[in-house]
Amino acid sequence: MCGIIGYTGSENVRDVLLDALELLEYRGYDSAGIAVKDQETKQTAVYKCAGRVSDLRAICGSETTAAGCGIGHTRWATHGGVNDRNAHPHQVGKVTLVHNGIIENYRELIADYDLAGELQSETDSEVVAALLNHFYEGNPKEALKKTVSKLRGTFALVVLFADQGDVIYSTRNVSPIVATLCDEGAMLASDLTALCRFTNRYFVVPEYHILELHSDKLVLSDFDGNIVEPEYLTADWELNSAGKNGYPFYMEKEIMEQPEAIENTIANRIKGGLPDFSADNVPDTLFTDCERITIIACGTAMHAGLVAQALVKSILHMHIDVEMASEFMYSDPVIDEKTLVIAVSQSGETIDTLEAVKYAKRRGAKCLSIINVKGSSIARESDYVLYTNAGPEIAVASTKAYTTQLAVFYLIVAKMAWSRGIFTTEETQSFVRELQRTPEVMKQVLEHRRDIHLVAKRVLAAKDLFMIGRGLDYSILLEGSLKLKEVSYIHSEAYASGELKHGPIALITQDTPVIAAVTQEKLMSKELSNIKEVKSRGADVVVFIKETIAGSLEGEYEVFELPNMQDEFMVMPASVALQLLAYYVSSDKGFDVDKPRNLAKVVTVE
Repeated sequence: MCGIIGYTGSENVRDVLLDALELLEYRGYDSAGIAVKDQETKQTAVYKCAGRVSDLRAICGSETTAAGCGIGHTRWATHGGVNDRNAHPHQVGKVTLVHNGIIENYRELIADYDLAGELQSETDSEVVAALLNHFYEGNPKEALKKTVSKLRGTFALVVLFADQGDVIYSTRNVSPIVATLCDEGAMLASDLTALCRFTNRYFVVPEYHILELHSDKLVLSDFDGNIVEPEYLTADWELNSAGKNGYPFYMEKEIMEQPEAIENTIANRIKGGLPDFSADNVPDTLFTDCERITIIACGTAMHAGLVAQALVKSILHMHIDVEMASEFMYSDPVIDEKTLVIAVSQSGETIDTLEAVKYAKRRGAKCLSIINVKGSSIARESDYVLYTNAGPEIAVASTKAYTTQLAVFYLIVAKMAWSRGIFTTEETQSFVRELQRTPEVMKQVLEHRRDIHLVAKRVLAAKDLFMIGRGLDYSILLEGSLKLKEVSYIHSEAYASGELKHGPIALITQDTPVIAAVTQEKLMSKELSNIKEVKSRGADVVVFIKETIAGSLEGEYEVFELPNMQDEFMVMPASVALQLLAYYVSSDKGFDVDKPRNLAKVVTVE
């Protein structure tokens, strides 16, 4: 949650901050603000408002401050309502601060240090600014160390001190901060997306270290004052890859990028037609020595795990659980040294998943993470990492991150089946060849996106919509239903169609829209029977069906034919079709597809 940027250098500071905040808005867009240091007056000016970065840009539009450095923030509200007063940055005395995270003991801090008279907002963040100002006596590092020692919770703090010139200070616990030094100056941000315009080299600021940004250098030190050399990483992203490239919304761009993202994710992990994770330093023993698998994830990433669960059961015949990361530690999970825990997260910063990984490791499990961002918190906490090469995903509703996570799971299943002797070499190569077809099959769906747009128009006015399917189709529809909810605000529920008669069919009335998926040939007859059940009760049914079995439905329903793949791979084309459906419904309704209400992409608070 919340986007942070800090910059000092030769570029126009205000423009750098505002441009970066627009790229970070997916982390929160309730309010936004910047603070810039005037090079002439040495004063720190704060501009902030409730609303989007575009609103903030309008406020700043006429300002001509000659700024040497500045910090910025785009907020997802946790403490206090959405208003100008609660927007960041917060300024108390000589301290101007932005914060990402949750301070759990802010009330105690107010009482212990008599801070109430200095506070103007309802936020825990302003309490940190007041406490830091209380401790500040001219030495920023000492004040930061004293302040951090009193905080309980998670935080990424970025601070300007009034008497410290054009220097930015930062420290963190759990909540991420990345930084870089480039030709244009020194920068830090809550994630790499904001740095992409300038460089693809960056480092993750270690927890409980202090970073100083100067226009021509970075100084990183631990809390004992020892200088630490940053460990730079290189992102496999083009510097302009965070732009829209002519698309009206990031979500559409990212849907269209999926064939390339899948290819980038799997190509270097296939050798001789077999899955190979040697370049990732993941040993084969990780997959042969485990007796059970537990997948931990949230939201869309958890839905990728549910597809993996179906594949593991049907192919490997292993015990596998898929756990919501937010409930994992509280559900007494059966975890031991024979359990392979697979954590899934696009950002690698999802706090529930991170805490679940830590818990699993304490119980002796080996942890493998599937992540899109190098050096992220979950990646560093895990024993092994498989990076999806999806590139930056800006839209809040995940698309290409989901399908690249699926691609990695298919490789894992193939690897386990082969290394455990369940698949022969020839069977494994055949499975992998089908996976390699995925980019081309996805392109076929994308080429027919106008047909899906027509389907989307049928459900624009719906208040409620239901999705039905069996087996893997049900897993696909859970994600499709979530996408529709997220971006169109239609109440959508996915049901295992065999369960309809046990209650949900009571919700079907005349013209109720129902989306059905029929991609599993062995379940086709049962699925068609369930479709007839809702149709006979007046439902308006649209069927997404595998093309080789579509002939039996001609003229009976609205049908979109999905390109043919082996049953277990039909998740891929079906997912793209359902993503497009959600996208077109949202865009046709005139919504901001990339920034659905109440949601942020990166969830770093529990």
